[in-house]
Amino acid sequence: MRRHRAVLALFMAPALVLFVGLVLGPIVLGIYTSLFKWNGFGGLPTNFIGLANFTRLLSDEVFIGDLERGLILIVLSVGVQLPFSLALALLVNQKIRMRSVYRVVFFAPYVLSEVITGVLFTMILSPNSGLVNELLAVVGIEGQIWLGDPSRVLFALFFVISWKYFGFHMILYLAARQSIPPELDDAARTDGAGPWQVFRHITLPLMGPTIRISIFLSIIGTIQLFDMVWVLTGGGPVHASETMAVTMFQHGFRRFEVGYASAISVAMFLISLVFALLYQRFVLRRDMEGAMTVMGAAR
Repeated sequence: MRRHRAVLALFMAPALVLFVGLVLGPIVLGIYTSLFKWNGFGGLPTNFIGLANFTRLLSDEVFIGDLERGLILIVLSVGVQLPFSLALALLVNQKIRMRSVYRVVFFAPYVLSEVITGVLFTMILSPNSGLVNELLAVVGIEGQIWLGDPSRVLFALFFVISWKYFGFHMILYLAARQSIPPELDDAARTDGAGPWQVFRHITLPLMGPTIRISIFLSIIGTIQLFDMVWVLTGGGPVHASETMAVTMFQHGFRRFEVGYASAISVAMFLISLVFALLYQRFVLRRDMEGAMTVMGAAR
């Protein structure tokens, strides 16, 4: 038993060291520095101000706006992007010509980095010679300012995010759809069920665990959104596309208010943690229990 424990400790040690050094350590340091007024220079902070940074958060119009914009992006992602990805997954699962090519083409945007995607759409959405305005001019529509108009920039950002990530969710849904035994569909059709009834009562419930995981990943990703926003708009104009991560970067690396930026990072962490715990408790609980039951039966 001692040798067995020693082997387990030996194999777990590298992972534990990385987890403590790269996850727990930064979390503790972020919480610690959020209690100080600190510019990030001169060693550890010494000007202790308690919860003043968090009190400032509650009255910061930019941070409150970040929460509102994040909520809008979450609603759009869950209500538009994910259903679109599901529809495409069901479409490319059909026996159509060149469906393998379609799958590769739809998944290709996800392979690109966020920075490359941001630079690409900066040119595509350019108000002067961008591809979108050029196409609108062909059909007689006046070109628009997509990334410089506060009323449009958030929706333009959502379009870019959807273009980047819909392929990822499509692949998840496609894998879930292909894991459903075809005999179930055949049996339902034999009993007289139509295509909508098969989808409603067989396909959708059996894809439920994957859909719930997809929603979780989409929401967490939206809360932490940074790099694509920074490349596309930098959070502008006038904070119209700014997210919590962009605000944190602005205060930490542009204004050198590292203590306040740490408070924003702690707020992001708490929001993500609370959401993850509640989602697991009330949404993923049945899926987790089913997985544990299957594992127990396999043993």
